[in-house]
Amino acid sequence: MAVLSELEPNKVFKYFEEICSIPHGSNNVKQISDYLVDFAKAHNLKYRQDDDLNVIIWKDGSKGYEDSEPVILQGHMDMVAVQEADCKKDMEKEGLDLEINGDFISAKGTSLGGDDGIAVAYTLAVLDDEEMAHPPIEAIFTVNEEIGMLGAASIDVSDLKGRLFMNMDSEDEGVFTVSCAGGASVICKFPYKRDLVNAPVIEIKLHGFTGGHSGVEIIKERANSNCAMARVLLNVFQNVGMRLVSVNGGEKDNAIAKLSEAAIVVLPDSVDKAKKIIEDTFAEIKEEYRVTDPDANLTLNVRKSDMVDAFTDAATLATIIAMVNMPNGVQRMNPEIDGLVQTSLNMGILRTEMLEVKMTFAVRSSSETEKQYLIEKLKSLTEIFGGSVEIVGPYPGWEYKADSRLRKVMVDAYKDLYNGEEPVVEGIHAGLECGIFASKLPGLDAVSFGPQMNNIHTTNEELSISSTQRTWELVVKALAALK
Repeated sequence: MAVLSELEPNKVFKYFEEICSIPHGSNNVKQISDYLVDFAKAHNLKYRQDDDLNVIIWKDGSKGYEDSEPVILQGHMDMVAVQEADCKKDMEKEGLDLEINGDFISAKGTSLGGDDGIAVAYTLAVLDDEEMAHPPIEAIFTVNEEIGMLGAASIDVSDLKGRLFMNMDSEDEGVFTVSCAGGASVICKFPYKRDLVNAPVIEIKLHGFTGGHSGVEIIKERANSNCAMARVLLNVFQNVGMRLVSVNGGEKDNAIAKLSEAAIVVLPDSVDKAKKIIEDTFAEIKEEYRVTDPDANLTLNVRKSDMVDAFTDAATLATIIAMVNMPNGVQRMNPEIDGLVQTSLNMGILRTEMLEVKMTFAVRSSSETEKQYLIEKLKSLTEIFGGSVEIVGPYPGWEYKADSRLRKVMVDAYKDLYNGEEPVVEGIHAGLECGIFASKLPGLDAVSFGPQMNNIHTTNEELSISSTQRTWELVVKALAALK
């Protein structure tokens, strides 16, 4: 029995429930992609499904809108499929169990996939409505957005005519996103040599740092534990004879590192001095970041003298100096949008491997030229120390468009529907599919928006019913105004 059948707008919730009945986690999108193709066939609409299972559906403009500029409606069909430990559902094969709690829809024991099933539902409701006033519609449904925007990267849009682009992949009602950062992962590789030394080992652990998302939270200027470790090691190196044994920190390039560990060797009569330098340096860091990282902590452990395979003096110097001098954090603020970071980078991962130390940075910028310059800066610094750079997964940014017709139409529609209230118009220092499409469709005029969702990508995810209705009214009003 349908759970959402009594909700309005009826068609939106009808399609959302159908989507939720189909397994559609990332990399498991064949069934949902075929469902969209079947929809197009059933409604006699032109469509295209590519080898990666992206789908595009076309619909002519309504009466009086036949010659209007086409509008692109876009969302992704995959979801982050997670479940509670005691949930027995096979999310590869089974749909979701929906439930309603007051104003919210959720799924029992699993994530809901409102991100981005609601965009698919909105778009199907538009394509299925014969009374709605709208320009020609070009509907894009991408795959595997949640694991790197892979569908947007691969899809061919050369046959699309529209440049007005409504991306429905935001989770905060009343917020219009109008620019996003492009980025890349930059892996800086520093070769090193080792030799054996008989000396005590000091193990240093920096932990309890706040961390956070390296895009949207980089502006909070929290400490990066990898950079804190660089500072600690530099002070020891400058004051005590030491060699590096290993240094490791962070988990993901797009997460501000919360934990870093290092092992060093020093002369037996220098252990106490080295420990004091480490403790004093950490105390300085702790004081400087007392607001942003109040739980930062230091743990030290000393192992007695033994034969240790340590970095050579030259390798120790090169590694520490590289760690200290690599840029990190906010590099430039956006000059057009107050409070928006334009360019940043984050040393998210630090690893000592068999033959090299790897430092992996998430580089972000809404300016393609600034992004490329920052990558070149990392490359040149790495090469000074005899290293090399690998660039992984580059994606383009979406620059703010000062003369956006779509933004004006949507702001006016929002104010009409919300009794004169102004929406929040902002950029985001993180990647969105809009950036990829902006690089493929010159002159793209895009706005990203959506209904209120909470706790996306978790088993506590929920979608507001009333917000879904209000956002639908916004879609209808905006399309009618784009004649």
